[in-house]
Amino acid sequence: MAQKSISHERQNAICRMIKAGEVFDVSRLAKKFNVSDMTIHRDLNKLQNQGHITRTHGGVMPAERMEFEFDFAARRSANKKAKNAIAKKALEFIKPGSKIIIDTGTTTLELAYLLKDFSDLTVITPSLAVASILQFSAGVQTVLLGGILRKGSPDLTGVVAEKVLDMFMVDLAFQGADGIGLNGELFNADMRIAKVDQKIRRRAQKTYILSDSSKIGRTDLASNGTLSEAEAFITDSNITKERMAELEKTGTKIIICKI
Repeated sequence: MAQKSISHERQNAICRMIKAGEVFDVSRLAKKFNVSDMTIHRDLNKLQNQGHITRTHGGVMPAERMEFEFDFAARRSANKKAKNAIAKKALEFIKPGSKIIIDTGTTTLELAYLLKDFSDLTVITPSLAVASILQFSAGVQTVLLGGILRKGSPDLTGVVAEKVLDMFMVDLAFQGADGIGLNGELFNADMRIAKVDQKIRRRAQKTYILSDSSKIGRTDLASNGTLSEAEAFITDSNITKERMAELEKTGTKIIICKI
């Protein structure tokens, strides 16, 4: 019984080390806990079987981090060609000296990649992913909004983010959407993101909605406004004629990117 208790305590300690981001290998752990390499391998296998960690090639990470990284990578790769085309079109509206806001979507993230070598540009964003892309860009001043880090996504939301937005007025805002109704209604999967998106549009002279055509005709949890509030909607050429006709009724300019 005592041996089981010692093993359990050691496994809990290993789990805490991994979640704290400590760098280690099996030999170091074996030395730290004064056990064999084989014992550490058994501990790691047990922690993985219990769902606490994920063993990767050459390392270990918390299971929730692995799940998040795969989920975010999957969302980025979905309809990648369309997102790239939309981002390139959006880039045409950005001039040197512009002050812009980029929101938290994966299509707007593709736009951020295109801005890395831009000169004389100010980018405000609630997205840690966007900020990380632009942080070493000499010609881009990046302003990261404060706020609450949304669980499972690299986004900042909440009252702090909304209040900080009140400090700024920008030339352009670029937003994505989790769904766009055929009546032009814009949807987010998270109510907190919806509130931030509403505020972003009020702090920009012009807003462009960037979304691939798979989001059209889809709804989600929180409505945050309509396409009619935007300067234009940029989407891809996979949009059907029927859906195009419905969206045109909103009076919003629709820009189609060929893919």
